[in-house]
Amino acid sequence: MVQLPKDAFRRIDETPDDLFYQIPRLVTHIDDTAIAAVTQLYRQYFPANSAILDLMSSWISHLPPEVPYRRVVGVGMNRTELEANHRLDDYIIQDLNHTPGLPFGEAKFDGAAICVSIQYLTRPVEVLRDVARVLRPGAPLVITFSNRCFPSKAVAIWQRLDDTGHSRLVTEYLGQASNWDGVTQLDCSRHPSQGFDPLYAVVGRSRGPYIQP
Repeated sequence: MVQLPKDAFRRIDETPDDLFYQIPRLVTHIDDTAIAAVTQLYRQYFPANSAILDLMSSWISHLPPEVPYRRVVGVGMNRTELEANHRLDDYIIQDLNHTPGLPFGEAKFDGAAICVSIQYLTRPVEVLRDVARVLRPGAPLVITFSNRCFPSKAVAIWQRLDDTGHSRLVTEYLGQASNWDGVTQLDCSRHPSQGFDPLYAVVGRSRGPYIQP
């Protein structure tokens, strides 16, 4: 395990997150090419008729439109954005930096996603550890990210690293959570040299609830 710096999770803007996210942002934060790459990952990892948890959700989930899911639940910060998301069957308003524990029982979901938001978590290991708890054993978590962020809210360690470092950092988060298997780093970028946004992913599979060693 890597010992992260003491200031790893400091942010330029330390005001409460609910103030920052109270204004709806009905925009996409990556371009259409990167969004297509996210959707393809979901198509690959999330089977039809499964229950999906969309963490740090917004007004669009990028799930493949042709795939039916049994249930999609969003966890996010802005009610207007979540109500606009037609793929969600239900949603919960929750600040994961304040309350990293999820209000679901064990093994309730068949897959989970965190799309271009992992850089804002100040307690990522706690969050990811609990995500594994609410997923059935072997279910995937797909974490996607690009080189875009709100600098004032992204944690310090994220802003110090390059794209390769981001993948290693997310992998380290899952390793420190200690209840993930088969962690894989993926470069899903399409033609970044032509000006398109890059898209990276780290995928892990739940081992179930964390067991204190």
